Amino acid sequence: MVIKISSAPINSFPPVIGENPHTLILGSMPGRASLEAEQYYAWPQNAFWPIMAELYGFDVDLEYSRRLQELASCGILLWDVLKQCERSGSSLDSAIDRLSEIPNEIPRLLSAQPTIHTLCFNGGKAWSSFRLHLLAQIKHPEHYRFHQLPSTSPAHARMNFAQKYAAWKRVLKV
Repeated sequence: MVIKISSAPINSFPPVIGENPHTLILGSMPGRASLEAEQYYAWPQNAFWPIMAELYGFDVDLEYSRRLQELASCGILLWDVLKQCERSGSSLDSAIDRLSEIPNEIPRLLSAQPTIHTLCFNGGKAWSSFRLHLLAQIKHPEHYRFHQLPSTSPAHARMNFAQKYAAWKRVLKV
């Protein structure tokens, strides 16, 4: 007999949108540290902010609101594929209950932001959830470039920082 340990639904953050964004970076769902801090990629070992700071030439130690402004000023829009899900006992994407996934309204966002031409997925879970829930709803998918990038999470230990950075740099072409 399998007993499912239920967990309370968790919710993602609103999108971070600047003027005329061209690239949408999508995670899956913020981890526990990010949810508690109410900040994207708050876990100190996550490589996201060091990669972005290196690519876009800002100080990784800036206050969170300033880092968001830096990304927005570079045309980067930040959001998550999932609006809500249940995740039991872990901050790992693998702990997300697929049947509990509710996606964000990314098709609506893309319609409202016609300057976006590139969607980058921070890891396999973001990409697989997008394909499962949203890809078929995207109007004119041929107008977009879709890139699954290596997860910046420390749980993705098959790649070191330099390898992750190189992969992100190839796609973002900074």
